[in-house]
Amino acid sequence: MIKKSVTMSDIAAELGVSTVTVSKALGDKDGVGDELRERIKQKANEMGYRFNSSSKSVKDNLTYSISVVVAKHFIHDASAFYWVVYRYIVELLQKQSYYGILEVISDTDEQNCEMPNSIIDKKVDGVIVLGQFSESYVNTLLQANVPTVFLDFYSGKNDVETVLADNFFGAYTLTNYLINNGHRKIGFVGTIASTSSIQDRYLGYYKSHIENKIHVNPNWIIDDRNADGISYPEFSLPTEMPTAFVCNCDETAYSLINQLKAKGYSVPGDISIVGYDNHIYSTISNPRITTIDVNSYRMSHEAVEIIIRKIRDNNYRCGRVLVTGKLVERDSVRKIQ
Repeated sequence: MIKKSVTMSDIAAELGVSTVTVSKALGDKDGVGDELRERIKQKANEMGYRFNSSSKSVKDNLTYSISVVVAKHFIHDASAFYWVVYRYIVELLQKQSYYGILEVISDTDEQNCEMPNSIIDKKVDGVIVLGQFSESYVNTLLQANVPTVFLDFYSGKNDVETVLADNFFGAYTLTNYLINNGHRKIGFVGTIASTSSIQDRYLGYYKSHIENKIHVNPNWIIDDRNADGISYPEFSLPTEMPTAFVCNCDETAYSLINQLKAKGYSVPGDISIVGYDNHIYSTISNPRITTIDVNSYRMSHEAVEIIIRKIRDNNYRCGRVLVTGKLVERDSVRKIQ
């Protein structure tokens, strides 16, 4: 039997309001209080109500689609951090009756500043840029004059709404945690020139050293990826090893732990390791990795809310939004007496 479609009348009956009130609330029209509007939208989602997007598009001159643009090397496997973020974005957009269109940009397209057809042909109302892109690519994208939000990276030359994890403070917290556990010889693993996130995490690591009057040994600053953002299978380790490493992400920390164990080191017995993101690698690792939990759902929520507001109000501005993470203590750090 074919399931009957949910109508505005069905929603109105459930909440004891008029169909006109439901129509105004779902269409974001005046005449409905904010609290009631949210109750109606929530009930509509619970009941499986679907907008007639084609008729709405003609009426509002909108497509009700958002392009989510990400570089191919950031989603190299199904467990990549940005796949999780993209899933959250799509779920949150659906609650706003929008569709999320994933646009994966190859290295060649980025170098040639080739824009997705959905943006060129004005098939989307807005763009969420997920992860780092070159300045030239960003400049070309912004010339399309489509409402845009940057998620998990920022550009110093462009005044664009941006949602960021507080990478600086997170790495500062991790490094202080190691110092409070007795470590004074601490390395950093991450290609600093690769992304703004890694740069900020390095600066947090560096600030902790300055405050604690500890010298940063340049031999302990180790690259983890090439210029194209592709992770190295192994890292170039120094002859004299530190007692701990701050890694720019959990995947790097996981790889480093395996490399150290293969070379006969004990983690954390000989060398302590901390990661970043609280991604799957932090829990499948042996030992499990102490890390910073990045609130990726909150970041996704902020990005979706901002892009919807920018679509509705071209003058809307909020600048940069920082989302704070939290330290997650596990088994990869040894306390030095």
